[in-house]
Amino acid sequence: MNRRIFLFGALLAGSLLAPETLLLAQGRLNDPNTIAWLTNTTTLNFNRRWGAHLEYQFRRDEFLRNWQQSLLRTGVNYRVNEQLSLRLGYAWIETFPYGDYPIQAAGRQFPEHRIFQMATLRNPVGRVDVSHRFMLEQRWVGRFTRAESTRPDERVYSNRIRYMLRAQLPLGKPKLEDRTFYVAAYDEVFISFGRNVGENVFDQNRLGLLLGYRFSPTFRLEGGFLQQLVQLPREIGNRNVFQYNNGLIVNTVVDLNLGKN
Repeated sequence: MNRRIFLFGALLAGSLLAPETLLLAQGRLNDPNTIAWLTNTTTLNFNRRWGAHLEYQFRRDEFLRNWQQSLLRTGVNYRVNEQLSLRLGYAWIETFPYGDYPIQAAGRQFPEHRIFQMATLRNPVGRVDVSHRFMLEQRWVGRFTRAESTRPDERVYSNRIRYMLRAQLPLGKPKLEDRTFYVAAYDEVFISFGRNVGENVFDQNRLGLLLGYRFSPTFRLEGGFLQQLVQLPREIGNRNVFQYNNGLIVNTVVDLNLGKN
């Protein structure tokens, strides 16, 4: 039991301290924002191996007042075994100007298209469900090069690798089952690479602290605190810019079996 509590606590403490440590560095511009993300993830299981992934994220700035991002993601799932699952998919993102320092210097809405490959490895430790998610993304980001342009003049290609560690613990029961509360914590780091990536290799870090409830095998609801630390892919006055976004996240998770196992 002590080992499980230590594992869960270490994830929480490490996640909380890492972003704060980064922000202590001198010579950076910090841009704090208040965000709210409402998301839905739906899995359609065709059989024991194959399934489809559907996801939409409604991301807002100034809590719910203004747009931050709109993200639509879909994919094909393949379950290798009880511990390992794979996904190949596509995402369409619209990013809006928000905060004191917009992501792009033009300060305008821009699109992004992604292809991604993902592997999720489950490694339960006693009652704690630990998962490791690895994602590789190929990104085409629209960019404005002229002030008079009505749409992006070019699409800039880059790569990004992501790693997320998540721990989940049922409350009051030995395992997660119907009508059970649970707590969860996760931390995800994003690293960009490729010839079109400048000095800002670190892209962002996300921390989530959640309380959830499993209603049935097909539906879960969870929500809580979200912290997003974003390093802009450009400098202002020879200084790196960090967005320090804190707020609320609410996830609805749907898992439907459409065929025989």
